[in-house]
Amino acid sequence: QVQLVESGGGLVQSGGSLRLSCAASGTASATIIFSIGAMGWYRQAPGKQRELVADITSGGSTNYLDSVKGRFTISRDNAKNTVYLQMNSLKPEDTAVYYCSADRIASNRGPIFGSWGQGTQVTVSS
Repeated sequence: QVQLVESGGGLVQSGGSLRLSCAASGTASATIIFSIGAMGWYRQAPGKQRELVADITSGGSTNYLDSVKGRFTISRDNAKNTVYLQMNSLKPEDTAVYYCSADRIASNRGPIFGSWGQGTQVTVSS
């Protein structure tokens, strides 16, 4: 009923920047999104567990993984049902598939819990 679609990944040199976007939308034309709760960005590198990079509540409170503090900024546009991740001073260890998530989406088709995007690859070369 609702999908999260990420964009903005790619290949960048160490020290560079990327901006990821994730937009929530209904999969059917009659689906209307009323609100979204907390949204977050996770990442998973080969051979490692998925980890939370940053999240943001509907009110704008944020939380970051220690290793990205001061380099990454999460933000959201509630009117566009979109969450962003601005990544600066990228390091090779930031290389991973990045996924966005939403804990609760209120829609005219009922609440939807635990939504995930399909992932976008971020590769940082040294």
